[in-house]
Amino acid sequence: MAQEVYQKLLAVMKKRGGGYAGMDVPEFYPMVEELFTPAEAEVNNAMPRGPFTAKDLAREMGREEAELEKILEAMADKGLCVAVKMGGVQYYQSARFMPGILEFQFMPGLATERHKKLARLIAAYKKACDLKTDTAATGFPPTRVITVDRAVAAGNQVHTYDQVQNYIDQYEPIAVTTCYCRHAAALRDEDIHGMPLEVCMQFGLGAQFAIERLGGRQVNKEEAREVLKRSEEAGLIHMSMNTTEDLGFICNCDRWHCVTVKQALAKPKPALYFYSGFEPRFEAERCVACGTCLERCPSEALSLGEEGPPQVDRDRCFGCAVCATGCPSEAIEMVSRPGFPETPKNGKALGEAIKASRSA
Repeated sequence: MAQEVYQKLLAVMKKRGGGYAGMDVPEFYPMVEELFTPAEAEVNNAMPRGPFTAKDLAREMGREEAELEKILEAMADKGLCVAVKMGGVQYYQSARFMPGILEFQFMPGLATERHKKLARLIAAYKKACDLKTDTAATGFPPTRVITVDRAVAAGNQVHTYDQVQNYIDQYEPIAVTTCYCRHAAALRDEDIHGMPLEVCMQFGLGAQFAIERLGGRQVNKEEAREVLKRSEEAGLIHMSMNTTEDLGFICNCDRWHCVTVKQALAKPKPALYFYSGFEPRFEAERCVACGTCLERCPSEALSLGEEGPPQVDRDRCFGCAVCATGCPSEAIEMVSRPGFPETPKNGKALGEAIKASRSA
């Protein structure tokens, strides 16, 4: 009976889509058996699309509301579903593996033996999925880089959705959580290169969920700006969904552990899959050829010749401005790079763009 519920969970997670959606590999079952009890798996499999209450699901499943509410509360606390209050009513919503459940496990920053085990099981599942996936295939990018807007040269058009500061000004509440990629790596005893951990940001309802269920820390706008500053100093990339509205999060990613960055770097031309719409411009008179920008560049898009400032490999450059923010001579500015696809307005438009690119 338990095995049947996990087999159904495989089909359910595959249908939900997203990154690492249910794939029938041997590594799937040890992972989900650690994540979900059989009772939780059964409830997960019955969840409808969109927000619902415990009463709604109880009616659908023919179960007692109090019984379902207890299971749903436990699942929300474990990061197996989303839970938010709207108008004083507790709503729940199903979650994909990514973005979602696999990340929620590590956002609280816990280091119990169970979390160490989960870090290994999830990594094994992802590796098995990657081996059966054409990582070089390209399509419309689901995520995008947000460049550091203060590094953009004067005279360049900077949209509001290109400005990290705009999202801090726009949303309330704001939460900061542990970087799930680096924390999971640390739990596997991998080197995280001294990169900061408490730098992932959630906004609005996502922040409410993170604060109430995932150990997120609510921050004010000045504290949020400090998080961004600390991330930029460390050479991390601002990353979020490839939409102009309804931005639920900003991750600050490194090149070694971030799933999105690693997937981009596996492409023949990473810059066509993960980009900001900007590129660096070097001031030859200021550049002292110190090589700092080469060391900081997460996509290894820069090279230093015998003379002059570094050269940019436009097929690899993300336009993240990590080179510019670390330049001791302030010799680098970001300028608009034409020719990139228009950023979709919302999740629906993004889904349509991704679907169209797959059928092209």
